[in-house]
Amino acid sequence: MARQLGRGPGRVLVGLYILFAVAAGARSAVQIATKFDEAPVAYLLSAAAAVVYLVAAIAFLRSWRTAAIACCTVELAGVLTVGTVSLLVPSAFPDQTVWSVYGEGYGFVPLVLPVLGLWWLLRRN
Repeated sequence: MARQLGRGPGRVLVGLYILFAVAAGARSAVQIATKFDEAPVAYLLSAAAAVVYLVAAIAFLRSWRTAAIACCTVELAGVLTVGTVSLLVPSAFPDQTVWSVYGEGYGFVPLVLPVLGLWWLLRRN
């Protein structure tokens, strides 16, 4: 029988992914609706992050291992790329994204979350 990814400690990951999907989604929705012209790339990246968080939560709940690994990998690549660019070229993001400065505005959880997710997915039975 396949291991249930959303059980035990995986349930904490699901909760965090749902929380971040709501937080990033709500924030980006308000920013896109009210001031999109100020920093469209930043706001669209936050919206994309929200989608990744939501799909990851669903993948963990449904035990879709491949999809969960893909989401965590995309998320880690995103936070490392955006985090690095936001430090080296601050003008690239006139307003912060969820992944700016490696998730600094969210207590660096966006950096730690995909690492924990990948650890949970790749650990031995």
